[in-house]
Amino acid sequence: MDRLIVGDAGYGKTEVAIRAIFRTIVSGKQAVLLAPTTVLAKQLFENISERFKPFGIRVALLDRFTTKKEKEQILKGVRTGTIDLLVGTHSVLNNVIFSDLGLVVIDEEQKFGVEQKEKFKKFRVNVNVLSMSATPIPRTLHMALSELKEFSELKTPPFGRKETQVHIGVFDERIIKIAIMRELTRGGQVIYVHNRVNTIYDVYERLKKLLPDVSIVVGHGQQPKSELKNAIDLFFHGKADVLLCTTIVENGVDVPNANTIIVDDAHRYGLAQLYQLRGRVGRSDKISFAYFFHPKHVSDKVLERLYAIKSYVGPGSGLKIAMRDMEIRGIGAIFGLEQHGYINDVGLNYYLELLNEAVLESKGQMINKIDTEVEGIPGSIVIPEFYIYDPFERMRFYRRIASTLSVDEILDIRDELIDRFGKLPESVNNLIKYSILRVILWQEGVKKATIGDSSIVVQFKDGFFKPFSQRYIYNDKEKSYIFFVDIDEILEPVFDKIER
Repeated sequence: MDRLIVGDAGYGKTEVAIRAIFRTIVSGKQAVLLAPTTVLAKQLFENISERFKPFGIRVALLDRFTTKKEKEQILKGVRTGTIDLLVGTHSVLNNVIFSDLGLVVIDEEQKFGVEQKEKFKKFRVNVNVLSMSATPIPRTLHMALSELKEFSELKTPPFGRKETQVHIGVFDERIIKIAIMRELTRGGQVIYVHNRVNTIYDVYERLKKLLPDVSIVVGHGQQPKSELKNAIDLFFHGKADVLLCTTIVENGVDVPNANTIIVDDAHRYGLAQLYQLRGRVGRSDKISFAYFFHPKHVSDKVLERLYAIKSYVGPGSGLKIAMRDMEIRGIGAIFGLEQHGYINDVGLNYYLELLNEAVLESKGQMINKIDTEVEGIPGSIVIPEFYIYDPFERMRFYRRIASTLSVDEILDIRDELIDRFGKLPESVNNLIKYSILRVILWQEGVKKATIGDSSIVVQFKDGFFKPFSQRYIYNDKEKSYIFFVDIDEILEPVFDKIER
């Protein structure tokens, strides 16, 4: 198994992983759970240890707080099989030998490099890998979409979950004071994110001056081990009102009593990071609040990104962000280490076609494909989000259109789109139109075609020739024909058929 589980923050991905780990261990195998931060690793360790205690399952934690002596004992236990589950950060990747590893769980997979994740597959040839994320990296997401990795999506929020209220605005201490006091008045806790270690204590002093009676602890990755551990413990166990920290809380940290998060300098974060930070609150049945502050003067592009977080709400919002990221950044090298790629250079439709060929070839199946190149297509040929909201449904239609070998099949897809989603937008109509053109050209033996305003330049395969117009010129040097014809004239018989 190599499965990706995608679900919004707080939807239960960890619960699925815990049950998979339990099934693995009771079947006689070992499991390892990898977390991106020591904070998350410790929380997972504590929660799972408590859950597994009645069953006699032995769980160990390996992170940067682990002493040398403890580490030696843990490594020995893993090697001899006396430890059933190892929870840890990237330290787990180094010098660990398992007795009988059955399952690797990667929490918040988008925070790990490709090299780190690939190392786990080398522990054992038949190891099962379960990756979890609300916003997976483009490479991982596309491997799932392309059936190179198994995929599951959690679509249903826990019962009683309420949507987080988001405030975006210029930094204002008055609003910060009101937000903190409102949360503390109802018995909750507050997370305050300031992601610069060199000024985090200045923020601490400012907050203490603003709210002298509020207990505040500071947590960041450069603190001494004992200091960070103490700060996190105090907040997790409800003994501190406010956790002032860097983005160490970004991934997976679950404090149900923390229902307000404040992020200053929010303009420095990407959309996926903002989404993850918003997901740190709202994990109970109380209304939660997320405040994203920015300086007075920021670009329109930055404001657009900040306000976009308001539009990504409801079930599946994390996946939508990941899909948008994939479209912007590209897909990455499936069999290499790059996590993003150059999808815009070749186009999503053509990329999917190439990928489909590779998958069929790896399965030993015969490849029957359209190898005609068509250049110079005017206008947009995409399926917009407003037409098909579900990103996976959009991707399915792209793949179906890209792999279709007949005009009738494309027309069937066109009819299905109209029947399910209504009248075709112009860009979808163009996609159908030029997909039909490509099939026709392929059937007539065209190797390559370049579309002009009132002409089409065609190179035929050996032994083929089709006069698309009585008016044409042959270019001996390029071995191509220039047909003076409008594309709609070539497509006229097809669309006459539609009208009939």
